[in-house]
Amino acid sequence: MADHSPAADISTTSAWEALTAHHAAVEATTLRELFADDPDRGRELTLTVGDLYIDYSKHRVTRETLALLLDLARAAGLEQRRDAMFAGEHINTSEDRAVLH
Repeated sequence: MADHSPAADISTTSAWEALTAHHAAVEATTLRELFADDPDRGRELTLTVGDLYIDYSKHRVTRETLALLLDLARAAGLEQRRDAMFAGEHINTSEDRAVLH
């Protein structure tokens, strides 16, 4: 059985440090500047999934931000935890059972 205990302090990972440094670099950047620097921003930072429309372009988010967030999710073991949930593994430690949702 895999270990599904709560993750270690994510803020101690190199992925967190990279995201923190990135935040410092883009913190003062305006949306006007982001759109001026990237004419494809409106098209490339939006997605539609079924009836759900997500528009990252109107936020202080870049492609690098999204990549760094994915790195952080991987550092937290999110993919393994997702797979364990879909496999019906016993991962709900607070209720001592598999999750049902």
